Amino acid sequence: MHCPFCQHNDTRVIDSRVSDDGATIRRRRVCEACGERFSTLETIELKLPLIIKSDGRREAFDARKLRASFDRALQKRPVSEEQIETSVRAVVHHLRMTAERELPSRRVGDFVMAELRKLDHVAYVRFASVYRAFQDVADFREELDRLESDSSGEGQLPLLDGEPEPAPRNRKR
Repeated sequence: MHCPFCQHNDTRVIDSRVSDDGATIRRRRVCEACGERFSTLETIELKLPLIIKSDGRREAFDARKLRASFDRALQKRPVSEEQIETSVRAVVHHLRMTAERELPSRRVGDFVMAELRKLDHVAYVRFASVYRAFQDVADFREELDRLESDSSGEGQLPLLDGEPEPAPRNRKR
């Protein structure tokens, strides 16, 4: 590694420590020529697949776009930053595990929908409405019905506040 101060190409590692999350190693180095000390971070570099957009374009996966999608769907919902980060990491993990060089954006959307479904049903429906391009209220109702019949709702706020109360009847006396 080159020294950032004198550009000498011989530096020595004097200390190594694993970061708190275990994903990086911090190395303390000293330059053999000028004696200056500096730190480097070592991380694993895994290639993520290229994303094939619906119009055929290919672009590099962008974790910021993924996070923005989660943020948009979960806006004003009772979900912690930690839960969101865990879900973003889960989607990235799915992408890495595909072992494909290219992946259609629809598959990424499916991964996101699966994570949102676990996090918050309202956010799931928000995302689904854009992702699946709902055309009318019937599309929403169909998705809500499917969601309620497929899930037990553990830990989730209800999608709707129950059934409407029946209108009071006029009683004859």
